Amino acid sequence: MSTREETRPERPEGVPDAAAGSGVAPGDEGGPPRALAERIVARVGSGAIQVVLVLVALFWLMPTLGLFVSSLRLPQDNASSGWWTVLAAPSQLTLENYAGLLDNEGFVASFFNTVLISVPSTVLIVVIAALAAYAFAWLEFPGRDWLFLGVVGLLVVPLQVALIPIAQVYGPLGVYGSILGVVLFHVGFGLPFAIFLLRNFFAAIPRDLLEAARMDGGKELTIFRRVILPLGGPAIASLAIFQFLWVWNDLLVALVFADSANQPMTVALQSEMRQFGANIDIISSGAFLSMVVPLLVFFAFQRYFVQGVMAGAVK
Repeated sequence: MSTREETRPERPEGVPDAAAGSGVAPGDEGGPPRALAERIVARVGSGAIQVVLVLVALFWLMPTLGLFVSSLRLPQDNASSGWWTVLAAPSQLTLENYAGLLDNEGFVASFFNTVLISVPSTVLIVVIAALAAYAFAWLEFPGRDWLFLGVVGLLVVPLQVALIPIAQVYGPLGVYGSILGVVLFHVGFGLPFAIFLLRNFFAAIPRDLLEAARMDGGKELTIFRRVILPLGGPAIASLAIFQFLWVWNDLLVALVFADSANQPMTVALQSEMRQFGANIDIISSGAFLSMVVPLLVFFAFQRYFVQGVMAGAVK
């Protein structure tokens, strides 16, 4: 019985094997190379990477968790041990700190002052910036480009430079120390960026849609309300989220322009830390309350925020 032995042609010495030198596994020669994006997606989608991302997210949220647990512990417990000891003694958790916080009339008033400052500032900026952005993007009027360059130039003006001049203007007007003064300052310094952001987004809307609306007899206000606002909704929602978070967490402007009767939560917390350094029960619960509202707002409008980011990336 004879056997036939398959022979492989010998390669000259010094010439590397193509399959061995290229790092391609046997049987994969001649197949299409995998794209770099496919390899990245395959690695990111693996279980190990997902575990790492979850651990990073937990590590990032650790300060928030520590603040929340500290707000649920009594002052003597916070003074004697760290917040992580609650894992072994969950009986330390209590709502007494929040009950005492709600009984604090000054802090409750500061919470409503924060709402009265943040909501009007956000609404005014969104409305004014949307109208101005539409005018800069689609209306023709003398000096439009130069005026828009002036708005862009205002982006480089530091906020701290205007504190003293604005305070000198507020004095004769009678708005220094009031909520109105704080709102006007936020609106004035928030409009340049808001107009710049929305104008660039509105300018990317197809001109054919606006021309079709004009041919149907639509006025500019009607076009803005029925065409621009629905298409620009994601960008407007993103702007509203950013503006609300910035005004809600502001300390400097409120510290300068708001008096003791109109101070927001950031100033109230700073005052508590200055006067009662060991008053951790009020500070921890108040700080967590001031932080949870922006988080709720962000998660409530997260879908619109993601749509705005993706729309900007596509355009």
